[in-house]
Amino acid sequence: MTSGQEGAFELGTDGPTAILVGIDGSTTSLRAGAYAGGLARRQHARLVAIYVEPLTSMAAAVPAAGAALAVAREEGFSQVAGDLGRQAEELARDRGINLTFIAARGDPFTEICRVAAEIRADALVVGASAKAGHRLVGSLAIRLVRAGRWPVTVVP
Repeated sequence: MTSGQEGAFELGTDGPTAILVGIDGSTTSLRAGAYAGGLARRQHARLVAIYVEPLTSMAAAVPAAGAALAVAREEGFSQVAGDLGRQAEELARDRGINLTFIAARGDPFTEICRVAAEIRADALVVGASAKAGHRLVGSLAIRLVRAGRWPVTVVP
């Protein structure tokens, strides 16, 4: 590997220096957060936790309800992101982990890839999907593995 390669491990280290973990409040994502936190603590790595709220097209289906739905979604987004951020920061502080929390909106795959590239992540950690439809379409974890840009750990 050359030192200019994106996402490459730094010379003189034997593990990741930046770990990105996706959390959404589900049981598997909270397990992924705990796993990534332990890895970051043991490796003295920076941990970045990201919550991505998927965008829906419901507002476009009912234009008259668009404004009310947007306000309700904004309040819900702020509350979920705030709750997850506070919980993650408290746990990280208690365990001596260097944590950055990011809340975003959009396609989870796209946002995780964007942030991973921005922070030059050495590893991604996500929870396994429990949704039946993902077996046909492909889960976020499968899409990240197929992208092949970072090592991906999928926590059950």
